[in-house]
Amino acid sequence: MKKIVLFFLFGFITVSLSFGQQTSIKGSVLDAISFEPISNVTITIEGNKQTTQTNALGEFVFALNVPLGEQVLRISKIGYITKRYPIVVNENKTVNITGMTLETEASRNQDLFTITLSDDELNDDTSGADNISGLLASSLDIFQRTAAFEFSASFFRLRGLDSNHSSVLINGIEMNKTYNGRPQWSNWGGINDVLRNQELAAGLTPSNYNFGGVLGSTNINTRASEARSGGRITYSSSNRSYTNRFMATYASGLLKNNWAYTISVGRRWGNEGYQEATHYNSNSFFTSVEKKINNTHSLNLTAIYTPNRRGKSSPNTQEVYDLKGIKYNEYWGWQNGDKRNSRIKEVNEPIIMLNHYWDFNNKTHLNTNIGYQFGKLSNSRLDYNGTDLVNGFPQGGGANPSPAYYQKLPSYFERNFPNDLQFAYLALNKFLDDGQIDWNAMYSANINNTQQGGNAIYALYEDRVDDSQLALNSILNTQLNEHTTLNAALNYKTLKSENFAQVLDLLGASSYLDIDGFATTIEEAQNNLLNPNRVVSQGDTFKYHYNILASELSAYTQAQFKFKKTDFYVSASVKNTQYQRDGKYQNGGFPDNSLGKGDKLNFTGFGVKGGLTYKLTGKHVFDANAGFISRAPSIQNTYSNSRENHNIVPNISEENIMSVDGSYIFRSSIIKAKLTGYFTKITDASEISFYFADGVGGDNTAFVQEILQGIDKKHLGIEAGIEAQVTPTIKLKGVASVGQFTYANNPDLFLSTEPDDESVAAGFINGFKGFGQSNLKNYKLASGPQHAYSVGFDYRDPDFWWFGATVNFFANIYVDVNPLTRSSNFTTDFDGNVFNDYDEDLARTLLRQERFDDYMVINLVGGKSWKLGKYYVGLFASVNNLLDETYKTGGFEQGRNANYRELRDDKALDKPVFGSKYWYGRGTTYFLNLNLRF
Repeated sequence: MKKIVLFFLFGFITVSLSFGQQTSIKGSVLDAISFEPISNVTITIEGNKQTTQTNALGEFVFALNVPLGEQVLRISKIGYITKRYPIVVNENKTVNITGMTLETEASRNQDLFTITLSDDELNDDTSGADNISGLLASSLDIFQRTAAFEFSASFFRLRGLDSNHSSVLINGIEMNKTYNGRPQWSNWGGINDVLRNQELAAGLTPSNYNFGGVLGSTNINTRASEARSGGRITYSSSNRSYTNRFMATYASGLLKNNWAYTISVGRRWGNEGYQEATHYNSNSFFTSVEKKINNTHSLNLTAIYTPNRRGKSSPNTQEVYDLKGIKYNEYWGWQNGDKRNSRIKEVNEPIIMLNHYWDFNNKTHLNTNIGYQFGKLSNSRLDYNGTDLVNGFPQGGGANPSPAYYQKLPSYFERNFPNDLQFAYLALNKFLDDGQIDWNAMYSANINNTQQGGNAIYALYEDRVDDSQLALNSILNTQLNEHTTLNAALNYKTLKSENFAQVLDLLGASSYLDIDGFATTIEEAQNNLLNPNRVVSQGDTFKYHYNILASELSAYTQAQFKFKKTDFYVSASVKNTQYQRDGKYQNGGFPDNSLGKGDKLNFTGFGVKGGLTYKLTGKHVFDANAGFISRAPSIQNTYSNSRENHNIVPNISEENIMSVDGSYIFRSSIIKAKLTGYFTKITDASEISFYFADGVGGDNTAFVQEILQGIDKKHLGIEAGIEAQVTPTIKLKGVASVGQFTYANNPDLFLSTEPDDESVAAGFINGFKGFGQSNLKNYKLASGPQHAYSVGFDYRDPDFWWFGATVNFFANIYVDVNPLTRSSNFTTDFDGNVFNDYDEDLARTLLRQERFDDYMVINLVGGKSWKLGKYYVGLFASVNNLLDETYKTGGFEQGRNANYRELRDDKALDKPVFGSKYWYGRGTTYFLNLNLRF
């Protein structure tokens, strides 16, 4: 009997030990709000499609035929947001991932509907272009979410950095524009439902797709087989950028024949947004088709076409805002009873990409991509050059049609006719009564002039950029062993960018003289010496015409190491960039330096970075990252005036970026918190600006290209975020961003202008003049609020309705200073001598940087979801700036007053003639969103 018992016990122990060593995966799933177990959640191993479901305790287990190596678990349930968890399965080991959380669909929509309204504005031609610096998607990080959805309306920039410090990829292909390094968000606007599958690498943290920038990278996955199956129809209403939006999307999922497809269409439209005459018209089309050839190979074809057209709004001086309000826009006027905007931005750039996915095994994956983008980007404006030639010289140019032109405002007459204020009074009444573009007057002037045998005085034209870009890359991800993953990529991009001006409307006339009406000689007046005194018609190319040829070849490699207590990574990249200008016109001002191909410019940049994560316990985590990036200047900041000549920025070189950050992360079932400190320094950067300046070496007014070279900048600060689930239904949250972003040196200043007699007399040689250093050190960068704070709460009811409110406070916002007024030109007269009436104390006051008033805004958001049979209905709403707070979000000093005397006399007025121009934030706005999911 004892032998039988011993034999039984031995067998039981052997079987138990054998089972204990069996390869398995187990875990549990909880509700992200209540932390209660969720039953009937589907768990799928994506590699071999094994599935199981959680039990009443939210638990699951895979114990048979579990694949080894790097795997991905898909966690899904109707009504919740699908998640994907990467894991590593080792033989005879158990992977235990208890406590995974799922958020309800309502919480995802809360974030998505807000960003969909601002995504169309992220590439505007204002200082608000980078208000969220490339952050497209929501993140589990409370700070990232708040920066995107609460701070964006205030033109907040993460760490004070431009969006060209981040990368946006679609299916592994980088979408940042070669011209300025920024992503063109309009290229994929209005298709939000198919952009949800994203992978965000914040800051310097490692990405599986590319090296990224100091603000990280986001890869948007549009692969059809990985799209959530089903359909969605959405209608939205708003008073922000557009007034109506409609979207419809359907995804098939992977079908039995191993095909999958996703289609989406959308439209956004409105006669007027928050600013006057900012009409909006956008259509969106998306399709993605995938064929899974076998278990190893898959092909996916994606096409995106989102043409959009919208009216732009103007920055204005404080005098104009005081007279007309913050909704005023100088770019429009009445025509036949309709508001006609002269500044229209149009983006029409389709994207086609083919992606090949090759899974060698469970550990090694190769993704090869080819993408082609083409089309046009245009910005329209009015022109009023000379209309006729008298003795060979241009004559008859029109007056500036801008209703807010400085010579039409009361301040101009107050300064020039202080003893006869009747002129100022008349200007005031005229501006108050109308103050918009007079289209009828321009038509009448053109018609009258053509009846006398002349040409049009005024014309509407567009600045066009027609880009054709081809991108190729291969991305390798492989797990070398239990602890090490290797990432590598090779990328090539080639661009032909055709730039020209095109006549849109001659406003009642049939011809227009293609000359520079401000030139001082016959030769310099010619925009194209190959065809002098040319008369153009509607649809013709004129003014300028050139191509920019660019190419990029880059590679990166990265190793990630994961251990029980410590994770770390190292990464390196190298990129060769080439630019060349090819002029099609021979410009009269630069006859020897404008036609044909200029010099080929060659830049080589590299990057290295590394990071360490130390997991003290499951609750306490420490993270640190450091990196150095050397990169080519953008096309925008390389050529000083590419419309007219081949000239490049003097002493141009790669810019260098050094960045470090460190974080403490705390996570418990109730509290999630993160505190980060960072420091970034940028050196050897260059920037180019264009404006009219008075007193440039004398008393003349000139249109100049301002070149700052060798700029150093410092960005340091602290980011903090905390959220606390104080009850199963109430969450409190708080965020703070405290930064200091400044110029770190006195960069070199150059001006470029037409090489005429006046500029030569003022010391310009071949159109260039150096002004030594611009004294910018310690001036604040105009990068939006340098301090931002947010506190709020969310209430989420178990019956699928929710409500939230946040209070946001912004401080330390500065105007963008003019470098020329901080140079030697400010203190010296035409002969280079210091002004004899120069007062150093007064000059210091004049040059003090303007700081805008601090302000606070309150935002509300809420929604409700219903299940109607097999359909799900969601209603969401938000109100921004509930108390209708008026606040400045940005602005810049005008460069017209370029010396001490000009600036002193102007600022002595109650209303400066050339005061700074500002952007104001929107008042109270709303957004409503209704969707049906099936």
